[in-house]
Amino acid sequence: MAKPEPVFPVWGSGSSSQGAFSLFGRFWPRAAATKDDHQIELALLADSGLKVVSPSTSDPSQPPLTNHESATTLATSASSDVVAELLDVDIDSEGNYIHTLAIRNNKQTSNAKARHSLVITHGYFTGLGFFFRNYHELSQVPDWDIYSIDWLGMGRSSRPKYVSKRGESEDARVAHAESFFVESLEEWRERMGIERMTLCGHSFGGYMSALYALKYPERVEKLVLVSPIGIPEAPPDFEDRLRQGHGPARRRIPPSSSCTPEYESAEITDAAVKAEEASEAAANKLNEPSRARRLMIGMAMNLWERNFAPQWVVRTAGPLSRRLIDWYIGRFEWLSETQRTALSAYAHQISVLPGSSESALGDILRPGAFARRPLIDRLGSITVPTVFMYGANDWVDFTGGEQVIRRIAGRVSTNLYRISQAGHNLHLENPAEFNNALAAEMRAIS
Repeated sequence: MAKPEPVFPVWGSGSSSQGAFSLFGRFWPRAAATKDDHQIELALLADSGLKVVSPSTSDPSQPPLTNHESATTLATSASSDVVAELLDVDIDSEGNYIHTLAIRNNKQTSNAKARHSLVITHGYFTGLGFFFRNYHELSQVPDWDIYSIDWLGMGRSSRPKYVSKRGESEDARVAHAESFFVESLEEWRERMGIERMTLCGHSFGGYMSALYALKYPERVEKLVLVSPIGIPEAPPDFEDRLRQGHGPARRRIPPSSSCTPEYESAEITDAAVKAEEASEAAANKLNEPSRARRLMIGMAMNLWERNFAPQWVVRTAGPLSRRLIDWYIGRFEWLSETQRTALSAYAHQISVLPGSSESALGDILRPGAFARRPLIDRLGSITVPTVFMYGANDWVDFTGGEQVIRRIAGRVSTNLYRISQAGHNLHLENPAEFNNALAAEMRAIS
């Protein structure tokens, strides 16, 4: 089957608005996209080594497809030997659903005691398509079913109206946002008939996956947190520094050499920390931010507190929105030009779909990407095996994962990987090493 041609969004003024900014819609058309158009996603998945089909039954609790001749082929790769089902899984009576990629009945051995399930959850501003370089290799682990989902209100899942609790206490605001995602994941699990799963979450998905494992530990066989946000506490002066135009000072946590055999960390001494802090302070003094920069950062912080999300910027950019996404994805030099084009089209489409739970990020994180309720204060009670993965050049500080490991080591099994030649999107930047590490954690169970 030929690779589907991308179908780009149409334009419209849009019906959603946020306060005075709704005036933009009268003079500058906003991007809009048709929810039923899967061609852009399929064009990306066609490069994943999968044969993507639409199952003959819409009930995901039924046994997986065994006769794929009865299914409709949506996209396929050359010489593909792995069949994946594309599902929209209903989770309530209000028409909400979780968009799902499922690889089942693959590489089954006759002596297997039971099949295991890997569930992948994506990060913020992305979707299940961002793992297109991982599905095929992970599906080669015998006796494992692979699932990947779009969070409710993100990707190509349904887009219910999300109502923030920012007018209430901060604890209520955070609890409401977290429950929105955690409970929708639990509804999806029940609908899919999955008893236990290895839950693998990237970035924002890691944060939510950790919360799910804390609430439903009996449903999680292993927790894999891939460059998770929200672990460390914010430095006490970080908001003041931001408003002054500086980035928040990095808080150093001395690494523990006993955390994992996968890598070695150089010890960070107190003297080295003080020297770096002094150097950073001197650099800040020489590079005092301009008044314009301070005003821009202050405005961005105010918008963040009012739950404006980056996707709002993309929609408001109208016909220029695709250029913004092209610029962002264009920096992914580790992808081929064809892959960047397909990924950019996909990222653009899921960004310009109607706004929904994306605005919850402001309820969960403070400006500067520090959690309002840091996971470091909560993961100490985790009761499932927990693995951390970071890119060697990750902007998310791996020492946060080390600190968690020091708190839970000896009570549950732990591990920490640093993937070489990779940053925050380690699964995209170095898929071979990432796939090998995750596959090893899967085989350790089976």
